[in-house]
Amino acid sequence: MKRILIAIAATTVFAAPAMADMALAKSKNCMACHAADKKLVGPSYKAVAEKYAGDAGAADKLAAKIMKGGSGVWGAIPMPANPQVSAAEAKTLAAWILATK
Repeated sequence: MKRILIAIAATTVFAAPAMADMALAKSKNCMACHAADKKLVGPSYKAVAEKYAGDAGAADKLAAKIMKGGSGVWGAIPMPANPQVSAAEAKTLAAWILATK
C-alpha cells in the first residue's frame, strides 16, 4: 500500500505541471498548428526542443517568437503573432516546449 501511495504521489507531482502546460497550449490555440511529436502546420514540440537543445537563450527566443510570430526558421509558412499570450504565459510555454522529450 505504501508503494502505491508513493507512486501516485510521484505521478501527481511530476505530471501536473506537464498537463497544466498542455492545457495552457490548448487554451491559447497552439495545438491547432503544433503537436508534441509530429509535424502539423508547424514543427512538433519535440523537434523544437531538439533544435534548441544546449542553447542558453532558447527560452527567451521562443517566448518572443510565441508572442510576436516569426518566419523562415522552419520553412515557408510563417507563425502568426499571438497577442492573446502574455509574456509570462509565453515563458511558461517555451520552458514546457524545451522540456519536451
